[in-house]
Amino acid sequence: MDRTLAADLARLPDLLEATRRTAADALEALDARPVVPAVVPPTGPPQDPEPLPAHAAGAAAALAAFQDRWAPRLSASAGPRYLGFVTGGATPAALAGDWLTSVHDQNSNSALDPAGQDLERETISWLRELFGLTDAHAGTFVSGATMSNTTGLAIAREWLGERLGVSPSEDGAAALGPVRVLSGAPHSSIAKALSVLGLGRSSLVAVPTLPGREAVDPAALDRALADTPGPAVVVANAGTVNTVDFDDLPAIVALRERHAFWLHTDAAFGAFAAVSPEHAHLAAGLDASDSLCIDLHKWLNVPYDSAVQFTRRQDLQARVFQNAAAYLGPLGGRPDLVHLTPENSHRLRALAAWFTLRAYGREGHREIVERDIACARALGAALEQDPAFRLLAPVRLNVVCFTLAEDPTPARLTALREAAQEEVFVTPTVYAGTPALRAAFSNWRTTQADVRRAAQALRTAAHTAAKGTA
Repeated sequence: MDRTLAADLARLPDLLEATRRTAADALEALDARPVVPAVVPPTGPPQDPEPLPAHAAGAAAALAAFQDRWAPRLSASAGPRYLGFVTGGATPAALAGDWLTSVHDQNSNSALDPAGQDLERETISWLRELFGLTDAHAGTFVSGATMSNTTGLAIAREWLGERLGVSPSEDGAAALGPVRVLSGAPHSSIAKALSVLGLGRSSLVAVPTLPGREAVDPAALDRALADTPGPAVVVANAGTVNTVDFDDLPAIVALRERHAFWLHTDAAFGAFAAVSPEHAHLAAGLDASDSLCIDLHKWLNVPYDSAVQFTRRQDLQARVFQNAAAYLGPLGGRPDLVHLTPENSHRLRALAAWFTLRAYGREGHREIVERDIACARALGAALEQDPAFRLLAPVRLNVVCFTLAEDPTPARLTALREAAQEEVFVTPTVYAGTPALRAAFSNWRTTQADVRRAAQALRTAAHTAAKGTA
């Protein structure tokens, strides 16, 4: 064994303790550090990568180098005022679970070594209960919403083949002929998935939405399905990215009485409405989906990367992703995880989710969801009262979509966002043709005090920008 590697093994407890102290210090500083640090260097070309070390220096030296070179440049994305994208954090229990995931380093794919699979299946059963799904849905962990949507649409592709008497997994996507995938306001990952699956981005057909909404118009969807030759795929939204709008899932399901289609529901973070009694009606109908995407590193507050996909047709899922090798378990009636996703290597992502669900239960996660919703409403109200801003949509759940009241150009919004980003981080978007910003609340740490700090930072940035252009 390399001498330095052997030395690190001998002093592993000390190294882990040094890492623990470093991690604790980083978490302790989250509230005070810049949410997104200023770019270093502020001008000029990017720094060149350092060359690969030729000789061993040891883990302590690597930790010191990380702390010196990279830690100061990382964002406080685990903290309470990182409101860009839809980014959760990691609850204390989830963090402990994630650390132990690396410690035990399981590739949880085979019944030959089944404990990891069994833990994942238990976690899936808890998540089914959390989101109000029946056991008609089987689920599997994947890396994120994009992979969840891709997996769901791969199963939909096989269902189309079943209806047409072909098997795309065996014969290729071309065996299907033209395919239509209908949706009102699909997430960008849907087109990406269709490209990966060989169905093509052009197979995605935009269906009109309700006036002033991102929710699909059920009557327009009815007409589009009537105009579609043969079976189709419908991608429904349970929480759009810009405004957390929800399609009327029961109305879409009712269209099955007249049309043949696979219903895939993208509920990446909107599914968490089911956790709150006040908002559960928004998620009504999730269980009727044929496949379902839910992201966990958003509102479940487990570390990246973690999501889950559910489906009622795991038999078709295994037909798509089956992997034949002597060292792998058979398909059978309860397929090993290796037969259910694109990944042959499958870290024990479920452990962080298992930890946080075991630690805080339904009520603990309900409190996080409802507190984040209250924080989003409070920021929306604060911005609505300031004449510098304009809300572009009601705050339906946990996202505030807003813009400048006057001259909301991309350049001015970029300047505002960058001026505020040491205190609060929001991300750009375009809503109904208007350049805008989004503040998404999903972190377990966020409180009303953070809302006040975020609102003040945005006000200051907006008023400073207004003086600069006066």
